[in-house]
Amino acid sequence: EVTLVESGGGSVHAGGSLRLSCEASGGFTGVRGWMAWFRQAPGKVREGIAAINSTLNTIYGDSVKGRFTISRDTAKNTLYLQMNNLQFEDTGVYYCAADFRPHPLATDHYTLNTYEFHSWGQGTQVTVSS
Repeated sequence: EVTLVESGGGSVHAGGSLRLSCEASGGFTGVRGWMAWFRQAPGKVREGIAAINSTLNTIYGDSVKGRFTISRDTAKNTLYLQMNNLQFEDTGVYYCAADFRPHPLATDHYTLNTYEFHSWGQGTQVTVSS
């Protein structure tokens, strides 16, 4: 079974930066499948932030384009999210997700849909004060 553990959340002032990490273990890890970051603000549905495939191609949600960068170290089974110029609206719980099934989504299947990711971390809180 795949285990995802996020770290790096915290509290920052608007305009600040944070870097989230997600370490994957167990199951089919490494180069297979898509990995992604999602976030859930209080009272709102979980939304896709960014995703990256095994060939390091990426997709971003409109609200974070130009400010957030997703990256992946397949040797370390670790996913990252560099978040710059954080705004109050970025506040929420950030979740790491992965599709590490034996037959994962194709590398050209760009998606930020929650239902297409089958492994989830417990989340890390990011709070941005204005």
